[in-house]
Amino acid sequence: MVCIADAQTASSSASLTENLAASIDPRIANRIASIKAIDNHAHPVLPPPDDEKDRDFDALPVDNMEPETDIVAWRLDNPQLPAAWKALWGFDGTAPLDEAGMKRLDAARRRVKAREGQLYDEWVLNQAGIEVMLANRVTMGPGIAAPRFRWVPYEDALLFPLDNSGLAVTPDKQLFFPLEERLKSRYLELVGLRSIPLTLDEYVGKVVMPTLERQHTGGAVAAKFEIAYLRGLGFGNPTREEAGRVYLKHASGGVPSDIEYKSLQDFLFRTIAAECGRLGMPVHLHAMSGGGGYFGIGGANPLLLEPIFNDPTLRGTKFVLLHGGWPFVREAGALLQKPNVYLDLSQEALAFPPRTLAGWLREWLETFPDKVLYGTDGYPFTSALGWEESTWIANRNARAALAIALSGMVRDGEISEERAEEIAEGVLRGCATRIYGKI
Repeated sequence: MVCIADAQTASSSASLTENLAASIDPRIANRIASIKAIDNHAHPVLPPPDDEKDRDFDALPVDNMEPETDIVAWRLDNPQLPAAWKALWGFDGTAPLDEAGMKRLDAARRRVKAREGQLYDEWVLNQAGIEVMLANRVTMGPGIAAPRFRWVPYEDALLFPLDNSGLAVTPDKQLFFPLEERLKSRYLELVGLRSIPLTLDEYVGKVVMPTLERQHTGGAVAAKFEIAYLRGLGFGNPTREEAGRVYLKHASGGVPSDIEYKSLQDFLFRTIAAECGRLGMPVHLHAMSGGGGYFGIGGANPLLLEPIFNDPTLRGTKFVLLHGGWPFVREAGALLQKPNVYLDLSQEALAFPPRTLAGWLREWLETFPDKVLYGTDGYPFTSALGWEESTWIANRNARAALAIALSGMVRDGEISEERAEEIAEGVLRGCATRIYGKI
């Protein structure tokens, strides 16, 4: 166990508890504040001197997309930002910052980075009481390594081996598919190839399986799909022969039809999910309305995944719905009755204030208390909201929401205080250790 103590975090937590005193049992709040969490989902950036050029924090970075209607939490005037700046950097400022204010904030950050050096990312975890963070990254690197960081790589590029020009139908996808092409080329290079093989069997045997095995032996604890940014979550169940015909027809060139290509993608997704189950790597799925003005919200409804969860051949694979499924929070919660399905709080804990999140969280904990994971989705959104601030804010919101939900359950006679503390331990770290083992 890593010993973590931070007076600023304790002070901000105490202040938050005071503001919500009518809703929170102090004993429960104190227990929640003391638990060193396992963060199920985040995107840490490499520490200096590599931070400025690091782009491997996401396979599909959302910072260069067309303007959209940002949620309040991503805006420069997010009212939670000043508390994060004060706690992390000792910086006093009012959001949004003007140009001079941003220069002062950047200087405050640089001082901390210079002081912490290669241990900077671990220092960020300490400020939020996080013992281990699952790092969603294309590659890991200096300063982001076990035991404090564990790797979750991306698999979407493996689903799109053919000519993808017919899929780039919105400005977002015109940005995303070249990024997936680039990642696919990296994966091919790592298995000694410059282009895809001519048959599906060869592609699976020479590219897909070796890539998953390399990731597993390289320390990956799970596999990540961002496919909701690229297409809907509805997967059919084509035969190997059907998918093989599509692959063979277009492996040497030509743009497949949407129907043809979907059958190949669906087959490859099921193949990868099954192999992840064999390797003991849970499958993480983006399941929330995502960034970008063209994001297909309806296609991200987690109920579309039910045939996957119900497939007997995939019951050995654990699936984690990231971000709690918003706006389909009840649909996501209902899917927890599947024995191989879990969900986490990442991004929801940043996007929504504690009282709002507590309502959804309470319903999940009243029905499936052993299937919910803590997460932040710490991410470098903007110059004012880096992965550090988003991690800090999401952590504070998640712990407060958990305290509100459990205090209400105790107050209404649903559970005892002792059971509330057990559930808190499970959400903040126990569920993660059951899914991933010792990490």
